[in-house]
Amino acid sequence: MHATHPPHVRPVHRSVWLIAGILLIAANLRAPVTAVGPVMGLLQQTFALSAGAAGLMLTLPLLCFALVSPLAARVARGLGLERTLLLALLLIAGGIVLRSSGSVAALLAGTCVIGCGIAGGNVLLPSLLKRDFPDDLTRMTAVYALTMGGASALGSVCAVPLAAGLGWAWALASFIALPVVTVLVWLPQLRRDTRPATAPARAASMWRQPLAWQVTFFLGTNSLVYYVVTAWLPSILAANGRSAVEAGNLHGLMQLASALPGLLLVPLGPRIRDHRPVAVSMSAATVLSLVGLMAWPQASIVWVPLFGFGTGAVLILGLAFVGTRVSTPPQAAALSAMAQSVGYLLAAAGPILMGRLHDASGGWTLVLGLCAGGAVLMGALGWLAGQPGRVIGAAAPGE
Repeated sequence: MHATHPPHVRPVHRSVWLIAGILLIAANLRAPVTAVGPVMGLLQQTFALSAGAAGLMLTLPLLCFALVSPLAARVARGLGLERTLLLALLLIAGGIVLRSSGSVAALLAGTCVIGCGIAGGNVLLPSLLKRDFPDDLTRMTAVYALTMGGASALGSVCAVPLAAGLGWAWALASFIALPVVTVLVWLPQLRRDTRPATAPARAASMWRQPLAWQVTFFLGTNSLVYYVVTAWLPSILAANGRSAVEAGNLHGLMQLASALPGLLLVPLGPRIRDHRPVAVSMSAATVLSLVGLMAWPQASIVWVPLFGFGTGAVLILGLAFVGTRVSTPPQAAALSAMAQSVGYLLAAAGPILMGRLHDASGGWTLVLGLCAGGAVLMGALGWLAGQPGRVIGAAAPGE
């Protein structure tokens, strides 16, 4: 139920602040992490990091996503949804400050704290959309995805010029503006105190469902490929002769392209009866973009946004499977927790392992080839998970 609002606060006025708060929270859920990619080379030079060690910059937040996501709803049941989202924003802000304080230890610790805050937002923000906009969910989800990608794109474009003018520490510290502004806009929502529903008692039964594993690995393979390329794309482009500014701009273009499918797939989602053609075609676009980066890197202006569009579409489709391939809301919650935990654990291994593979091979061709192979596997999993009518059966007793 919605909490009542004071008589002197008009619902329209309150909704404007609520929507602004939601979109600002969305802007915090990717940019503080993905902006590290464009300045990765500078960090490697400053701290004499190998590519494998530098991969920790993106691996650590992904591990935090996997480990903290199952705890977020439990914390929200104690503190309330609104206060837990505030706590997530404060963690992001604190992590940004710590990350920029000047040492390798602080860089890694701050990255972990940021990851914990983002994990809370990732899990709880969709609940907020379901609660407050049940009749306008598709439009809000599309704008939410576009805002998240747009903020990430802007961060990637700005990171290199800021680092050139102010140094890497101040460049990364500048992202403190995102959570600070969001906290100020979010404060009026603390008058509400929404507690999430109790978790299903028999959620573990989801782990015995073959279809649940297909959906989980479809999302997980996409996350693995996406975060490897997000971490190393500027380095890959630099190896092909692009300047740091050009690489940062292309990195931002990829982030923006990953948000655009939300404007198409989310509204059209209910009309699509068979998701297999979409899953396979978007996976094929991802494969083509990776092969293109290997075979014709001079055309990266084509391949980079194609990669972003393909992986962004697969993400939205995979999230749709979480809702459409189950029978009950408790099953949807269980599948979401399973997919996020396993998927992000799988993705977390990618940046550091691929960084070490680059160090061993002396180039990026093998890394891109393995990512292309992963995208082929993603298409096969999408074909299995996207079959019409493949819905998990009745809930286990006690759910």
